[in-house]
Amino acid sequence: MSTTPLKIGFIGLGIMGTPMAGHLMKAGHQLFVHSLPSIPADVVAAGATACGSGREVAQRADIIFVMVPDTPHVADVLFSETGVASGLTAGKTVVDMSSISPIETKVFAGKINDLGCDYLDAPVSGGEVGAKAASLTIMVGGPQAAFDRVLPLFQLMGKNITLVGGNGDGQTTKVANQIIVALNIAAVGEALVFASKAGADPAKVRQALMGGFASSRILEVHGERMIKRTFNPGFRIGLHQKDLNLALQGAKALGLALPQTAGAAQLMQACAAQGWDQLDHSALVKALELLANHAVAEAPAA
Repeated sequence: MSTTPLKIGFIGLGIMGTPMAGHLMKAGHQLFVHSLPSIPADVVAAGATACGSGREVAQRADIIFVMVPDTPHVADVLFSETGVASGLTAGKTVVDMSSISPIETKVFAGKINDLGCDYLDAPVSGGEVGAKAASLTIMVGGPQAAFDRVLPLFQLMGKNITLVGGNGDGQTTKVANQIIVALNIAAVGEALVFASKAGADPAKVRQALMGGFASSRILEVHGERMIKRTFNPGFRIGLHQKDLNLALQGAKALGLALPQTAGAAQLMQACAAQGWDQLDHSALVKALELLANHAVAEAPAA
């Protein structure tokens, strides 16, 4: 772990970014932060310095983290008129922890490299729970030297940290992760809808399956959410839709078929059509329930 306090920038203080930035501050690092629509008051109260733009963050920090929703947001944070790139000087490091396009990531990295700075793409898995617990899985693309320099900071936010390869490979790994998660959610949803409509107690079916080869983290966590109807977001359907769209766009560019991914994306689109895109991605089961005209379980009484 790093013991020397560093000047760190953090842009994007949302559900994930706020606790991640908090871990960096608790370790004694000096944070310069920027976020839209506003910087959370508790972050400033904890000791962070509020900045008016990405440029100011880049001017004041040596390592700049970005954690925003989508590819256009990263482009804006980095390359707008008052963006990070306009405040960089040679030798600094930009670390994008958002989940965005691997193709665009390579373009962004090239532009930052042209300024004499290193770029790491380092998307995460683990959701809000992992962000708060500092147990995120972090998938990194970029040069070894930059990875080694930032690793002590990654270790403050996550547990399973892997340098996968060059720039873009971190984002490719995250897209692969999101394919697996989506298909597992769909599989658990179909199984529980089937069991419930057949007359079995879905809670007891899940309990039995947890002891067998079908056991998974998705069955454990999201299966419980489907049964208890707790769809408050840890990771929203709308964001998972974005990630599956990245997968399908990449598949088209690579000339390959991802039929199961396309099916999961359509189930999420059905949820979005019902206005459920702000629910947790475990609520994908609600699209399956519509098709079956049967809910896995009744909502608990208010």
